[in-house]
Amino acid sequence: MSTLEAPEAERATRVAARARGATKIYGGGAGEVRALDGVDVDFEAGRFTAIMGPSGSGKSTLMHCLAGLDVLTEGEAWLGDIELTGLSERERTKVRRDRVGFVFQAFNLIPTLTARENVELPSRIARRRPDKQWTREVVGALGLADRMSHRPTELSGGQQQRVAVARALATRPEAIFADEPTGALDSRSGAALLDFLRRAVREMEQTVVMVTHDPNAASYADRVVFLGDGRIDGEIVGPTAEAVLDRMKTIGGPA
Repeated sequence: MSTLEAPEAERATRVAARARGATKIYGGGAGEVRALDGVDVDFEAGRFTAIMGPSGSGKSTLMHCLAGLDVLTEGEAWLGDIELTGLSERERTKVRRDRVGFVFQAFNLIPTLTARENVELPSRIARRRPDKQWTREVVGALGLADRMSHRPTELSGGQQQRVAVARALATRPEAIFADEPTGALDSRSGAALLDFLRRAVREMEQTVVMVTHDPNAASYADRVVFLGDGRIDGEIVGPTAEAVLDRMKTIGGPA
């Protein structure tokens, strides 16, 4: 894979993902939609960052482009020292497989596999031996040790989402991207999941970038980045749910 190295000064700040002039356009002519409109933003390694904005603000599009799930129309998207812009689909697939963990609202577990097999699946697809010790540590921290032989249909929604988080962490990715990870959970399960994501950052030195519409979920993050009309519209460091809600009111309300 051909890669471009990030400038030395930017590498020194330990940026896990970043966008420069990121623009994503859907359609054309009168029907053109600018989901992203010249976004410049950094997501630091070893931090928990939430992305928020009204519906249609571009928050999910930004995350998908930074994670290599989608491609920009213009500008640059970097994951660590790899510029994703211009990579082939095969190259982006390899980057996602080797460097990225995903947690989605719908869990996306394979129903015919056990929880353990789901957690180890990314390593096996990459033809690497799963790191058993690391997996045990993650599974234990998530309270799943006695559920690993069960299939998804035998688990509660909260347990399924925790399996999805364990799968995302199992390969020790450079960044974990979470798209509304608590959207399908009750408040208690959602709080437990968010608490673990925060612990994964602080105790396991992971990097988490989460899209959410929920001010309470965003308050678990170290930093909240706001989008409006496809552009960065400020940020809050050390957020509270109240501060996030107040800020969202100025850009159209929660998505």
